[in-house]
Formats: sequence, structure tokens, C-alpha cells
Amino acid sequence: MVRSPMNIEYPGLLKERLPSGRYRYRVRVDGDPKTKIRIYAEPGHEDFHRQYLAARTGERQKPVKRASEYATPRSLGWLVASYLEHLERAVEAGTMSHKTLKKKRNLLAPLMRHTDVHMFVSRGKWQRWQDERSATPAQADAFIMAARGMYNWALKREYVRENPVVGIEKIYRDGPGAQPWKADDVRKFYARHKLGSKPHVAMTVLLWTGCRIEDLIILGREHECVLDGVEALRWTPLKKGSTEVTVPIFPPLKDATRAPTVQGRTYVLGQGGNPYSSGDSMSAMFKRWCKDADLGHLSAHGVRKGLAELLAELGCSQYGIMSILGHSEAKTSEVYTRRVERWRLALDGLGKVANSGVWWYK
Repeated sequence: MVRSPMNIEYPGLLKERLPSGRYRYRVRVDGDPKTKIRIYAEPGHEDFHRQYLAARTGERQKPVKRASEYATPRSLGWLVASYLEHLERAVEAGTMSHKTLKKKRNLLAPLMRHTDVHMFVSRGKWQRWQDERSATPAQADAFIMAARGMYNWALKREYVRENPVVGIEKIYRDGPGAQPWKADDVRKFYARHKLGSKPHVAMTVLLWTGCRIEDLIILGREHECVLDGVEALRWTPLKKGSTEVTVPIFPPLKDATRAPTVQGRTYVLGQGGNPYSSGDSMSAMFKRWCKDADLGHLSAHGVRKGLAELLAELGCSQYGIMSILGHSEAKTSEVYTRRVERWRLALDGLGKVANSGVWWYK
């Protein structure tokens, strides 16, 4: 067991790593440092301060009850709470991202109030719940998808015998998604945000690495390396399941990242010279920079799409695009190459028809 002293703000607080890899917190009793009392809420938990202060006085603490322990067994509220607790353990084990947990919790947590409803809810009821959310179709479909995942989890544990959400159709039809940036858009952005500014750095990193917006909160000089005599960036994107990406550092990228007077751990810095705390906060700020340049209809993801389309137009192979954008599956990059390839095939085919003279009539 590894023991680490905690922040001076909490004297006597110990964080101990257990053989399982999980952590526990104990507090030395004030005036009796040999006595340590375990607390069951970690820093950041709403009950942490109460438990910490009580333990300092020598008061023994009881484990914090989980939400599933308060809910009526086998109720819908119990099922939702149990499923979310399972996902929390998956995040702790590193097999699921916190972002995925947050999304599923936002979708399903409101159902925990149904402690008087049996956990097996009819398909008709789920269909009505989807209909009630139809004003936001994508959100309604995400709600059903989260419920489907919950019941699949319950099936494996024999809590239910079938999944009542299977068969409910999507009501949202995928559109083209984020609009790709074009050369004129980039010029307009740079005209508003000059070399040395945070927006200029952010845009240049996006343009010359193809990274996702959340990667801007980690990318910095620590990821720079030299391969075969060429300066490069090597990192593993934050998105779960992404493969390692290595791209060359061309002059525009190097110039932009060295231009700011304030340098820090990451290329793009927030207030106080610190990295942005999350991909969401970085995305919101980039959106504001776009609006400042009268480009409010565009987004950071559109920069990535614009790069992918440009690569395809310039003849980059599907696997070349995969290497740059960090796609782990060919079908993702195929979206960008298919249109260009179909155009070239059509141009070549009809060019042959035109050259044959068969359809030339006067």
C-alpha cells in the first residue's frame, strides 16, 4: 500500500493506494496522530468536509450509501442508479471515458425518481418518452440509445429477460454535420486574429495537425520530437479508442506556436497562462473566436473536416488520411475520399465518352 500526504489545507488527511489500484482516505485524529479514521467521501464530494472535520475530532464514519441502496429494489430508479454506478467503476478502471459517463448520466439520471415503477418498462412507454423529447430529435435518440445500453447491461446480469427499447426507431436523420472550412474562411479568421494571439495559435494547430478540439488542452512542446531528422508532433488523442498520431511540424505551425509572448505547458493557454480545463471549455472559446471573425456558422470540427476534404482533393490516400486524423477504422476516412474518388471516376468515364465522339450529334 502506498501512502501519500495530502494538501496542507487538510492536515492529517492521507490518500492510500490499495493493491486493487483504488484509493481510500484516512484522517489522523487531531492530537492523536497514531489513530487514523477512514472517511468514505473523497475531496470534491459534497460530504467530504463534514466527514473530514468529524474524523479529526475522532468520530468514526459510516460508508456513504450509494443511490441504488436508497431506491426500491428492482424499480426503474434502482436499475438506472445501479447502471450508472457500474459505469462509474468502469471510469475508475480506465475502461470508459468520463465524458461518456457524463453524457449517459445526463440522459438517464432524471429517471431515478421513478422508484415506484418496475424496472421493466414497456416499449410503448419508452416510445412515448422519446416522443416527449421530439423537439430535440438528436437528444431524444441519444436518450433511447442510452436506455438500450442500460437494458443490454441488465440482460447480461439476468435482471430482465428482454430489452424493451430494441426496435424503437431513430427520429433524427443525420445531416451533413459540421460545415468544412474553406481557404477563404481561414483567411478571414486570420485577418481578425493575428499572429501571436491565442485564436491564431488554436486555429494553426487545428489546421496543421488535424487534431480534435479537446486535444488542444494537452498538445504542447512535450509532444515534440525528431524523427528521421524531421521535427514532429506525437501524441495519443483524448478520444477513447484513438490510435497514436505523428505529424510533421511545418514552418506555419512552428511559427504560430512560438509567437505568443507567454509560453506554457500547452500551445493554447487560458487565463493565467494555464491550459483549458476541458474540451467543452476549449470548444466554447473557439466558437466565440469564430463569432468575433463573423464566422459563427463554423466550428472547430469543421476545420478537421476541411483538412480531410483538402487531403482527399490533393490525392492523399484513405490510409494517409487515417494516419493524419488518427482514425482507427477505414470507414471513417472513407467519408472524405469517397466523394472525391466518385468525382474523378465520373470525370474519367464521361471524358472517355466525350473523346469517343459517340454522343456528338449536330
